Amino acid sequence: MSGLVVVGVDGAESSLAAVEEAAREARARGAGLRIVHAFVWPAMHVPTGPSPLGPPEGGIRTMVDRLTAEAVERARATAPDVGVRHAVVTGEPLTVLEAQSREAELVVVGSRGTGGFVGLLVGSTAVHLAAHGRCPVLVVREPARADGPVVVGVDGSAAGRRAVDFAFAEAELRKVPLVALHAWTTWNAPLPAPQDASEPYANPPGALAGEEERLLSEALAGFRERYPGVVVDHKVVHGGVREALIEASRSAQLVVVAARGRGGFTGLLLGSVSQALLHHAHCPVAIVRGGE
Repeated sequence: MSGLVVVGVDGAESSLAAVEEAAREARARGAGLRIVHAFVWPAMHVPTGPSPLGPPEGGIRTMVDRLTAEAVERARATAPDVGVRHAVVTGEPLTVLEAQSREAELVVVGSRGTGGFVGLLVGSTAVHLAAHGRCPVLVVREPARADGPVVVGVDGSAAGRRAVDFAFAEAELRKVPLVALHAWTTWNAPLPAPQDASEPYANPPGALAGEEERLLSEALAGFRERYPGVVVDHKVVHGGVREALIEASRSAQLVVVAARGRGGFTGLLLGSVSQALLHHAHCPVAIVRGGE
């Protein structure tokens, strides 16, 4: 067995959906699966075992054992041939899962856990891991469509190459087509060099669109040779990046984006596009950090 997929669980239904997705990922990769629950010791020295006044099956530790056993059972039912291990680790979920990401090839989490505020669309653990994880992070927002393609957002940035590579690998593992989507507007597209030097701001009709087509082709160069079995659909959209990817997620089984692309502020660890997808995508989202 080579490789490791880690999934964080906390008893929420979204974390059990994440367990199923993680089990499928581990099976496709020929990797092991580690189910991790981060356990925070209660304040005021509350005992973790059953209360003397309560039922013998009560207590925090019994609850933790029960939820991890349920997660293990769900994983084995989804992928019986995958080696499953589980661990209860003392610490805050954000810290524990970030540490786990150092030795994993993929970390999977649900979009929202048992904590936080009801009105939030995505939990703090998912957002934190997407920004700080040391490996790709897959956030399960809604169940994946078995018949959908993998969609990858391409912006031509150096940071985005890892996301493109990950998306090709996912499409190959899942044996589905890859939709390489590049969205542009007149505000974010670099101006092509003018054909007539005497008119530096004049370009023939369609010049911007042609440059964006070329950008997408160049961003995918080399990946087709590395993944010859993946069918790729080039898709150049004149419109907002976030809107285009969210719309594409309606028919996708996975959307892949870089944590940060060519826009935004350098100091930000998570860009506006990846954050928008974490909150609004209609399928699981994989966030891939660059080489920083």
